[in-house]
Amino acid sequence: MHPAGSIILFTTASGLGYGLLFITGIYAALVPNSPSPTFGLAALGIALGTVTLGLLSSTFHLGHPERAWRAVSQWRSSWLSREGVLALVTYVPAAYFAIGWVFLDTDIGAWRTSGILSALLAVLTVISTSMIYASIKSIPRWHNCWVPATYLLFALLSGLLWFDALLRLFGHTQQNITLLATGCVVVALLAKWAYWRKTDNDAPVATIGTATGLGAKVTMLEPPHTGENYLLKEMGFQIARKHAVKLRRAAIFLTFLIPFCLCVLTLLTSGTTATFSAILAAIIAQTGIVVERWLFFAEAQHVMSLYYGRELGNEAS
Repeated sequence: MHPAGSIILFTTASGLGYGLLFITGIYAALVPNSPSPTFGLAALGIALGTVTLGLLSSTFHLGHPERAWRAVSQWRSSWLSREGVLALVTYVPAAYFAIGWVFLDTDIGAWRTSGILSALLAVLTVISTSMIYASIKSIPRWHNCWVPATYLLFALLSGLLWFDALLRLFGHTQQNITLLATGCVVVALLAKWAYWRKTDNDAPVATIGTATGLGAKVTMLEPPHTGENYLLKEMGFQIARKHAVKLRRAAIFLTFLIPFCLCVLTLLTSGTTATFSAILAAIIAQTGIVVERWLFFAEAQHVMSLYYGRELGNEAS
């Protein structure tokens, strides 16, 4: 599939925002003495800001962005519509949560309950986003259980790393949060590795031979078109295997290995060094997630590609 910049921005920015909203809501609800309202303003400002940025960027991929509001009307059958509905509903408890913490500096039960509700809705929204892709049977690389798992773990990973960085930046050191972030890096790496292993080793759901009913290896005398068209550009995008391998390595180093080392450094140090390493871990991991998400779209091939004589899989473009 063509890795459109608007969709990559949508999935990575909203993932960061919902991950941070989840951690912030759970933390504020469970910790007796929550950090200052200034910290709440920074954490919730980044969370809701990136969520809004992601949602707005998703409309840029539409032919008629002014009709985006109609997407929420099909929530009974469309994961895209469900994601839109949940994203809008999440703003309600999140706004109450932000007002109570930042502006009223209150500690009533309703405020903490709204934080938990915001966290729950954030998880449901990320699941809905992942199911937009995992529910498409005609794209084999997406139609598996590892897509929702990796989307959730990547959102949690980015949320934990940014939350830890903000805590240290505002002088609220919490080693438990750093430990959780370190563990999440490992789990997310294992999940992504399992996704790649499955999608690389699965037998093709169809070949040119099975699509034509001829069974044996089939070669086309002439292509259906003499030039590129919209379907080939959007659904038949190909990336050379050697480039995919390089990008996977980059994603592994940026998203997992370097942030893991920086998290360990954060745990072993204190003061400015720990704060700097925590912030650096969050920034580098977010960069790696962008690389991983670009590859997530670039490696996916629609079965429609068979019509144009292309076998499903990583072939040189």
